[in-house]
Amino acid sequence: MTLAQKQTIQNRFKLKAKTWERIDDILTPIVTLFILLALWQLFSAFNQNLPGPIKVVQDTWKLILYPFYDRGGTDKGLFWQVWASLQRVLIGYSIAAVVGITVGVIIGLNKRAYKGLDPIFQILRTVPPLAWVPIALAALQQNQPAALFVIFITAVWPILINTAVGVKQIPQDYINVSQVLQLPRGEFFFKVLFPAALPYIFTGLRIAIGLAWLAIIAAEIVMSGIVGIGFFIWNAYQNGQVSEIILALVYIGLVGWGLDKLMAWLQNKILPAQR
Repeated sequence: MTLAQKQTIQNRFKLKAKTWERIDDILTPIVTLFILLALWQLFSAFNQNLPGPIKVVQDTWKLILYPFYDRGGTDKGLFWQVWASLQRVLIGYSIAAVVGITVGVIIGLNKRAYKGLDPIFQILRTVPPLAWVPIALAALQQNQPAALFVIFITAVWPILINTAVGVKQIPQDYINVSQVLQLPRGEFFFKVLFPAALPYIFTGLRIAIGLAWLAIIAAEIVMSGIVGIGFFIWNAYQNGQVSEIILALVYIGLVGWGLDKLMAWLQNKILPAQR
């Protein structure tokens, strides 16, 4: 057998191994999901208050088939409920990203400011989103601005703290070289500081997007009369429609998972070039 033939056989084995690995990556989660659904169905047989997956599908069949219906007011399909929540998240998260990165860079460059403010930020970041709702409502008097504030105040801390840490972790040699070359501040920021701190910034952004999605759900549950997936859950609870609550939770989980995957994709696309 020639060397070329051996390499061909090895390549075929590698290709088969990769193919089976990809199939396994798909089949394993599917099989696991079916097992969990079967356990859920079995548990629901002993607990009449919790509908099983079959009952949930039967009760919410119209919501599953018609997610785009709109009868006015808050009576809308799940697509519009999720879309309204996502719009609030996008606005609040964008403001949090701008403020968090800007303040984080300033604090990271100033050691005294970092020492003074970091303990305060560490305390504020542990406050749950629901705890901010009464303050937001009292200060802003309207549901929409209050919801945006809750998203902002929940998402800003991981971005700010991670950005400040990233700036502080910049090697001193980089700073010394920039000082020797007398780089302008703008060039130093875009060519030295920002690329070096970008992995930390993306870590904060990725954590913050999940927290922002959690925050809007909590805010909408408390704030009545607004279109959103959180209010949809609260309204379903008040009407005793547990199956609709479970369906909404599935939507929430899928959207949250999608947002995290989107941030991971952006991070993988941008960071290699920065390195």
